[in-house]
Amino acid sequence: MSAPDWIVICLCAEWCGVCRQWSGIFDALREERPGLRFAWIDVEDEDDAMGDVDIETFPTLLVAHAGRARFFGPVQPSATQVSRLLDGLLAQGPAAREATPEATALLHRLEPLLLRKS
Repeated sequence: MSAPDWIVICLCAEWCGVCRQWSGIFDALREERPGLRFAWIDVEDEDDAMGDVDIETFPTLLVAHAGRARFFGPVQPSATQVSRLLDGLLAQGPAAREATPEATALLHRLEPLLLRKS
């Protein structure tokens, strides 16, 4: 799949120590998977786009394909575990089920931010 088809969005917060440690791992994943788009969103800086979504555990990933959220939830800050998650989703391709309609709605609210970050 090409970069426009799949995007991996990390939802974190600058004040979070786990997020600061995770950012290097996330950047390494970005380098290892040039066929995917990666984006880092600080949930407190982008409060309006987050809407009613309350992130309780960091890091939280939103993985989307072709404009639909395919995974939305907290992950262990582990390159191995996130790689397994991504491999599973990529293997399913377009057949991967939608995470939730709320996650897809969040994705659409984040899209203008993602265009600025590209």
